[in-house]
Amino acid sequence: MLPFTRRAALIVLASLAATPAYATKPAPKPALVKVTFVTDWKAQAEHGGFYQAKALGLYEKVGLDVTIKQGGPAVNTPQLIAAGAVDFAMGSNHFQPLNLVAAGADAMAVAAIFQKDPQVLITHPRDDVKTLADMKGKPVMISDATISTWWIWARARYGFDDKQIRKYTFNLAPFLSDPKAIQQGYVTSEPFTIETQGKIKPKVFLLADYGYPGYANFIMARGKDVRERPKIVQAFVDASIDGWNAYLGSNPKPGNDLIKAANPEMTDDIITQAIGQMKTRGMVQGGDAAKLGVGAMTDARWKTFVDLMMANKVYDAKLDATKAYTHAFVNKARGVAKPKPAPAKKP
Repeated sequence: MLPFTRRAALIVLASLAATPAYATKPAPKPALVKVTFVTDWKAQAEHGGFYQAKALGLYEKVGLDVTIKQGGPAVNTPQLIAAGAVDFAMGSNHFQPLNLVAAGADAMAVAAIFQKDPQVLITHPRDDVKTLADMKGKPVMISDATISTWWIWARARYGFDDKQIRKYTFNLAPFLSDPKAIQQGYVTSEPFTIETQGKIKPKVFLLADYGYPGYANFIMARGKDVRERPKIVQAFVDASIDGWNAYLGSNPKPGNDLIKAANPEMTDDIITQAIGQMKTRGMVQGGDAAKLGVGAMTDARWKTFVDLMMANKVYDAKLDATKAYTHAFVNKARGVAKPKPAPAKKP
């Protein structure tokens, strides 16, 4: 039997031989970068892709710890991004990034989630209004804010006149009580409420289907981040796009659960019909996104919109509208299904 000291030495040598010389502790994972994203209203299906990305851990996969703050009537989203109070913000329409540039703010749109602006005009079932052009000369209820936004396009494109304007206060009672009423709305909101609460199947005219060129549901970033932290901007955009593709895929439940937790007033039936509208109308995955991927923007679409607004004196002709957006982070066909190759012909 070997002496104790010799046996101990052999055990130590054996253990050293069994341990790789290169073994080291695994490198710690880099800390997630904390960013804040504020939406343009209370949590709803129109924000679903962002909540889906959060629920599925897609932001964490690209190194981000994202806090989603919901907006509301007292939340000025453009002001928050202009002041640098948040890292990313949702821009409701073209006017918000353009207004920021006009005001000298350092912020811009980096993705357009909605290829079609959700704005609609709604009527009761009636035979005398079959297209948007048929509304010319008829009273239309719109909000004060609308007068300086898409109403300008309706005047230029369809000959609408300010004499048609009636005030819309976001109360559906005047519409429901008047069979001749026409009012504005969101394709995912008012038509559903009118049908379920008013028991009327309204006729819905999506402005985008009649030529309104605006994108909507923008992701806006601080100009400083676009210049100095482009990898962070790209990571947020990519994960958000993946979230939208997942949300409009087979199972939106993870995102919906977060939406309802943030906004208890939101119900499953409201969410379901909104998702249906976004899908059937190609609001997210249609338009330029069908070829370029979700979030797509083109110079041509922006120019069409800006030229129209400049022609109607909404913006000074000297405004450099190219500072309002960049498509450096989109148009990469992210999530677009690649066409399957045709089967080889038999000789």
